[in-house]
Amino acid sequence: MIYAINHSSAPVCKTKLLKLLYLMEETMAKVYHAPFLALPYEVWQFGAVQKDLFAELSDGCPSILKDYIAQSKDGNFIAKKGFDDDEFSDAEIEMMESVMRKYGDKTATQLVSLLHKKDSLWYRTAKEKGVLSLFKNGQATTSAYTIDLSADLDECQKEDYLQTLAIRETASDLRSKANV
Repeated sequence: MIYAINHSSAPVCKTKLLKLLYLMEETMAKVYHAPFLALPYEVWQFGAVQKDLFAELSDGCPSILKDYIAQSKDGNFIAKKGFDDDEFSDAEIEMMESVMRKYGDKTATQLVSLLHKKDSLWYRTAKEKGVLSLFKNGQATTSAYTIDLSADLDECQKEDYLQTLAIRETASDLRSKANV
């Protein structure tokens, strides 16, 4: 988040931040066949959303991320700390740079439109699961359907992605159990 906030050429509201993080996750999967943050993204009316981050960013005052970001009075986010690249691989840094060069100057509305294109994973998942028409008709704004970020990968790439995802999930589980 700090990277996206600090490298955006325009203010970063909640929607823009969520979309940039999704684009980073999707780009990491497509280019490197690995998850980035390994967070699940659901199909919501305004595109792909990571529901826990949505909740964290929605109350006007982040709690879990309070040491890292803050929301200004105009609703945009500011970084409270500089970006620390120690936790990221060279590939992840390269991917973040690429995403921000390509999308950092876009508005939240432009990013939502981008994710709604007919060839996007969001669009295809929403259509396949039957929620696209619900969104268009105003009958729903969210769904519990997750986007399979490995959907566009060939079998070998998909296997790499899923193995890396399983390793990250196991490591996360072990860390959380160690903190209990």
